[in-house]
Amino acid sequence: MSAGSGSASRPRTASRRRPDAGFVIDVSSLGRRPGTMKELRRTVQVAERLGLEMIAVPVGAELDLDLRLQAVSEGVLVTGTVTGPTAGECSRCLEPFTGSVDLSVTELFAYPDSATEQTTEEDEVHRLVDDQIDLEPVVIDLLGLEFPLQPLCTPDCPGLCAECGVRMAIAGPDHGHEILDPRWAGLARFATESPGGGNPDSGVADPGDR
Repeated sequence: MSAGSGSASRPRTASRRRPDAGFVIDVSSLGRRPGTMKELRRTVQVAERLGLEMIAVPVGAELDLDLRLQAVSEGVLVTGTVTGPTAGECSRCLEPFTGSVDLSVTELFAYPDSATEQTTEEDEVHRLVDDQIDLEPVVIDLLGLEFPLQPLCTPDCPGLCAECGVRMAIAGPDHGHEILDPRWAGLARFATESPGGGNPDSGVADPGDR
């Protein structure tokens, strides 16, 4: 084997292994003896927006991971919580708002040679790769289930005025619009423009004065 081919083979293995940081967790120290556990607390800064169109964990936000990693016969069971801030746009009044999310995590990462790995499709269960687990896809899936499709700034948000578009929360209780039935609009205009419409400057006496 030439020196060139040997040097090419080493980086291929090394390149698969990602740093133990962010959502990637190295579990090599856990071993495979069922029942072995360790706890992990870590703060992850989000590099890209995670969530739905109208609500998400924004870029640069920090998610706190509080996890327990447990070796089981088929893989590593991850349980715990993921918490952090959220930012969204109200689906009723369209105003921006902030909040927080608290996700409950229970996820099995299957060993590469386990029966679970061999009998399930790729999208049915997560896998360990080089003794590492990547929690980001799990967090993304949980956020998709946790976030509402139509988020609200407050549960009782009154939304916008259908006539002028002002936010009803700041419009006040007296806000309203006189709505004229379009079927009567022509008659109302005729009444104000006709000589008998009661205009004092028209010079036409009211029939009641005769």
